[in-house]
Amino acid sequence: MLHFLKKKTSEQSKPVKIPNHIAFICDGNRRWAEQRGLPPLMGHKAGLASNSNMIDWFIAHGVSTVTFFIFSTENWSRSKEEVDFLMDLFYTEMKKNLEDLVTKNLRYRIVGSRDRLPKKLADLCDKLEDASAENTGGTVVFALNYGGQDEIIRAVNAAIDTGKHVDKDTFETFLDTGDLLPIDLMVRTSNEHRISNFLLWKLAYAELLFIPEHWPDLIKSEKLWHYILDEYTKRDRRFGGGQKKNYLGNKK
Repeated sequence: MLHFLKKKTSEQSKPVKIPNHIAFICDGNRRWAEQRGLPPLMGHKAGLASNSNMIDWFIAHGVSTVTFFIFSTENWSRSKEEVDFLMDLFYTEMKKNLEDLVTKNLRYRIVGSRDRLPKKLADLCDKLEDASAENTGGTVVFALNYGGQDEIIRAVNAAIDTGKHVDKDTFETFLDTGDLLPIDLMVRTSNEHRISNFLLWKLAYAELLFIPEHWPDLIKSEKLWHYILDEYTKRDRRFGGGQKKNYLGNKK
């Protein structure tokens, strides 16, 4: 009798193409705040304090890894007031994430050099990764004090130290991001059209999407989340391949 519950093949909807790994460059926090007459630092708070619903939504829709670029190696050039505010904010939000580990079964990764981070923040990064290492519900990545060129240089030096030639797969093991899936879709907010030294190795064949909304607006808009996935389904990913009929244009 069970076969009566199954739709005919012709009636079934076509499978939806979902990216395995979405990476976000979280841009426009300060501009968002200034447009609302708020201090620029309040934009950072709005952009980081409310992203759990967005993470849950993408994971629930089949995305297995969600990455956020939250502080680059170049961001240290900002004012001490802004950097100190951000470091305290990162610490506070990560500490909150520790409470969600059991209930949400998410694995957390923090990529980038921890040398310049405040010790309590660096220690919390270690604790968050260790506590969630066995979780299987999805992966959430924060790129913190991260630079793509810096990551590759450090990986090159680590590979050199082995005294052996390495292939692509072996080289990846020296990268901070070596255990992560390749990025399928990179999204940047605030109408900026750059990749800004972000996950250069993992972006090799990523689709790029640039949207005008500032980051704090994106994290609250389910309509935009649907738009992102819809845009990805329209992309034809050939990875350098693909074939065409009648290459020479010969008349039949």
